Amino acid sequence: MRIKVDPRLLINPVHLLSLGFGSGLAPKAPGTAGTLVAIPVYLLMSGLNPVAYLLITLFLLYTGIHLCQATARRLGVHDHPAIVWDEIVGYLLTMVAVPFDWIWIVAGFALFRLFDVWKPWPIGLLDRRVSGGIGIMLDDLLAAVYASVVLQLVIYLTGGAL
Repeated sequence: MRIKVDPRLLINPVHLLSLGFGSGLAPKAPGTAGTLVAIPVYLLMSGLNPVAYLLITLFLLYTGIHLCQATARRLGVHDHPAIVWDEIVGYLLTMVAVPFDWIWIVAGFALFRLFDVWKPWPIGLLDRRVSGGIGIMLDDLLAAVYASVVLQLVIYLTGGAL
């Protein structure tokens, strides 16, 4: 049974962020809703040089450990589906060094969601065994690595043009 999240939590900036600006409260597929929120964030960051993009994304990853831990503690549930900051950061990590084009934005979204839901080894194992904010962020970090590797391989094989 899924524990209902009180929308008033969004008043607190920590929970507002960890709940993906409210996208995590979506009744169906909150992880997908959270990843959709990541697209405008990516669009805002896409003009940055690759080092700045990566540094900001790593800062968001580090911050996410604390944000997600605080919200999980408040909800009394480890990795409640409404906590989607990890999906936002996971998508941003997937998109590191990806050419700016809608085809790659959509492909990155699809690949990240695939690996985040599928949880191939060792993602699923770590998801079950690592708790706290690190555990919440870690499975999405690995899903992003898998998605990024596949995405970069497709970009390389197609010369960046589909």
